[in-house]
Amino acid sequence: MKQKSVIISGTGSYVPEKIMTNDDMSKIVDTSDEWIFTRSGIKERRIAAPDQAVSDMALKAAQRALEAAELKPSDIDLVIVATVNPDMMFPSSACLLQSKLGIRNNIPCFDIEAACSGFVYEVEIATRMMQSGHYKNALVVGAEKLSNMINWEDRTTCVLFGDGAGAVVLTLVDEENVGVLDTVLGADGSESMILSIPAGGSAMPTSADTVAQNMHSIRMDGKEVFKRAVKIMQEKAFEVCDRCGVSPDKLSLLIPHQANARIIESVAKRLNLPPEKVFMNLHKYGNTSSASIPIALDEVVRTRGIKKGEYILFVAFGAGLTWGATLVKWH
Repeated sequence: MKQKSVIISGTGSYVPEKIMTNDDMSKIVDTSDEWIFTRSGIKERRIAAPDQAVSDMALKAAQRALEAAELKPSDIDLVIVATVNPDMMFPSSACLLQSKLGIRNNIPCFDIEAACSGFVYEVEIATRMMQSGHYKNALVVGAEKLSNMINWEDRTTCVLFGDGAGAVVLTLVDEENVGVLDTVLGADGSESMILSIPAGGSAMPTSADTVAQNMHSIRMDGKEVFKRAVKIMQEKAFEVCDRCGVSPDKLSLLIPHQANARIIESVAKRLNLPPEKVFMNLHKYGNTSSASIPIALDEVVRTRGIKKGEYILFVAFGAGLTWGATLVKWH
């Protein structure tokens, strides 16, 4: 039986207006532009307004993706939002986004939480749901307000993260071997505590003590995360290419999770990809977790474009520990 394909029919992104530079950071913690940039590749990041929720940023990115796909909200029959910082514990940010878009038809809407790997995870979920034949157009969004989750006294983490949202519209088409070709996903929960937010869940409910001890903010063993990210992102990039029978030299572009320039450069070197085939924009936005790949993809589409038939590789690594890689043949 002929297998239908799922293509990316539209992209959109949104980042808040407020820019916080490395020099701005140096006024908050003991750091400098040189210290931050040489260790991460980040120059600035965007910070959401106090009254801006994840669903608000997701809405703007989604509207732009729908416009690019030349679709109306009523054409969407599946909504997935990847985020580590939803508007509230429930309802899901996807349901709130559905309401803000004015989608009244009876469709599934839900959030997933796979941290920085969230976008790759949700693309795989949506693709397999769509290939069941029950869904034609899916809205897939990565959106984060990480500025809410930072300990602004911890210079090792507060300089790394930013806010924003990226969205894609996925469309089921009656063709084979185009669009999302394959995805590899994985996780290792035994290493979960090297990147975590300890408090706020059922294991450690919110209390005056957890707030006072900054246990609701990101804690990270940077050296261990770096070491594992480099190894696993390289492995999964090769694995998904091998599964699709596409050698890395056939890639037109690598769009990795935007966490650290040295991680990205190491992965690109292992794949033997020249700089012009590797997209980085973390110098402008920092690490926006699940939003980073769709924000980067939208920037690529709107600035340099992607030609039909070109192979694009997404690869990510995040808390969980989670990871994933997706190979796309542009349609």
